[in-house]
Amino acid sequence: MRLFIAEKPSLGRAIANALPGPQQKGDGYIKCGADTVVSWCIGHLLEQAEPDAYDPIFKAWRFEHLPIVPREWQLQPKTNTRKQLTVLKKLVKEADELIHAGDPDREGQLLVDEVIAWFKVTPQKRATVQRCLISDLNPDAVRRALAQLKPNQGFIPLSTSALARSRADWLYGINLTRACTLQGQKAGYQGVLSVGRVQTPILGLVVRRDEAIEAFVSKPFYEVLANVQTDAGESFQAKWQPSEACAAYQDEDGRVVSKALAENVVRRIAGQPAHITQLSRKTKQQPPPLPYSLSSLQIDAGKRYGMSAQQVLDTCQSLYEKHTLITYPRSDSRYLPEEHYDRAPRVIQAVRNTCSALTEAVNGADLSLRSKAWNDKKVDAHHAIIPTEKQVSGTRLSTDEQRLYELIARQYLLQFYPNWRYHDTEVILDIAGGCFIARARETLESGWKVLFPSRSKDDDGDEGIQSALPPLQQGQTLQCLGGVLQEKMTQPPKYFTDATLLAAITGIARYVKDPDIRKILRETDGLGTEATRAGIIELLFKRHFLMRQGKQILATAAGKALINSLPESTTLPDMTAEWEARLNAISQREDSYQAFMQSLEATLGDLISQVGQTAVKVPAGAGTRQKRKSVRRSRKNTSKK
Repeated sequence: MRLFIAEKPSLGRAIANALPGPQQKGDGYIKCGADTVVSWCIGHLLEQAEPDAYDPIFKAWRFEHLPIVPREWQLQPKTNTRKQLTVLKKLVKEADELIHAGDPDREGQLLVDEVIAWFKVTPQKRATVQRCLISDLNPDAVRRALAQLKPNQGFIPLSTSALARSRADWLYGINLTRACTLQGQKAGYQGVLSVGRVQTPILGLVVRRDEAIEAFVSKPFYEVLANVQTDAGESFQAKWQPSEACAAYQDEDGRVVSKALAENVVRRIAGQPAHITQLSRKTKQQPPPLPYSLSSLQIDAGKRYGMSAQQVLDTCQSLYEKHTLITYPRSDSRYLPEEHYDRAPRVIQAVRNTCSALTEAVNGADLSLRSKAWNDKKVDAHHAIIPTEKQVSGTRLSTDEQRLYELIARQYLLQFYPNWRYHDTEVILDIAGGCFIARARETLESGWKVLFPSRSKDDDGDEGIQSALPPLQQGQTLQCLGGVLQEKMTQPPKYFTDATLLAAITGIARYVKDPDIRKILRETDGLGTEATRAGIIELLFKRHFLMRQGKQILATAAGKALINSLPESTTLPDMTAEWEARLNAISQREDSYQAFMQSLEATLGDLISQVGQTAVKVPAGAGTRQKRKSVRRSRKNTSKK
């Protein structure tokens, strides 16, 4: 018997529908034909054992027990999926051939591998396990994946990397959460002060932003605009660029803080000739934005519709599993396999019939065009999120489903639109010895931008650029009619929103000074993974470390107290970056599980010692809604990232 083990029931049903029939449905499996069975996990069927499974003494939280480091790691069945584990156990025992059909990522690889290992499958049978990689639940796509099975042994390093991540998160989360919670209890805090190698730097990001806003003092600064006119009477404005001689009158960001200096410039330039010292005109073009990864979709949906990262993920899962209208949604890629290009006519037809709002966009698509999205070299386990060839009536979708499908479909259609072409003009003028610059941008061909008619200039970063300048020539002398003094006030950073927090998490490298760490974070696309970020943000809300005020996301008193009590290294993204680099190296056979875990254990002892020497100053009353009813209940999430 051949047994397919899918990651979840929806994937199992998709595989069964792509296999030759007839089908016979059982409890937790589907029999296809005479000798093939499809069954499934329900996400992770197994989880890391509780600390007291290693020694009952650990049921009580005591500082002297720390660090808790298992010598022989144990898994335990998850209570709510134990029945499906029993179904799989019987089927695996009966099967002659196993096909691993977990999702095409690190966790998908591990969760089926660990089930096979849990059943103590013989080495001989494990050596023959095949791997099926499915990122699109449409029958044709599933059939193509079934025809391209690979030896599962080739994915062992990926599974080892996921195993190292899982155990390291357990060690880090269990030990530091217990240490901080015990310190918090000394200050009267009744909740669990959970720590995670991803959740804590995310919380630190919000806390530091809030503190920067609270400490911010607005100050005035000054800009000067020159009103310039040609001999033909055409006018435009040019902005003053302070020289090095003005440095003493500028702040750290180069803004002029002396009103007297700015007023002097206004007086000096009035009625003076304006000489064009440099004039440059460049024709540029910008290709269409790439199709979405999950994070880029979450950011756009947050900006446009105020949806949280979790809402976007849940809605995408529905579009993927329930409606099969989009491809695998937990993707970190924005590129597509080259063989997908031939399916474009069918995908676009499906978009036409599913989303009437995109009819005009579909009609304008030119299938003879091919954007840079199709690139096999940039596609690994999964590709960008795009519509499938499936079509349904849009009335069958919820409002959120319609919105996200439209976003995903529009982003796909962009790949069949020409580049946006435009002229950039920059004019540098000398007025009374001062340097003034005017810039303009003129669209020559809208290209893909026709699909975003209401997008503001701010979305494109065009603020301050004029739409046109009169005909000008280098060396030409114009007339400055006068200057305009603009008094502005420095603005504090903005509180995070769902969209900006996720953008900060994925672009966390900009907050890091170390160039090596910054490089790693750019390569790994920020903190966490596409699949985990939404859940981690929601976890911080459930723990009452974050709260909402309208669209704004702020840290609570408990969240601030936790960050300000922890060793700084635990609140910064640097360690997570180092972990991700090493985990990736393990998946590439360039590092070892043993070396990674040994270095973590050495660091853990030092961190626990530092926590033990620091008082957790939690304000009175903070966290009273988050009382710890039992160690076991609170433990369920303490090892999450």
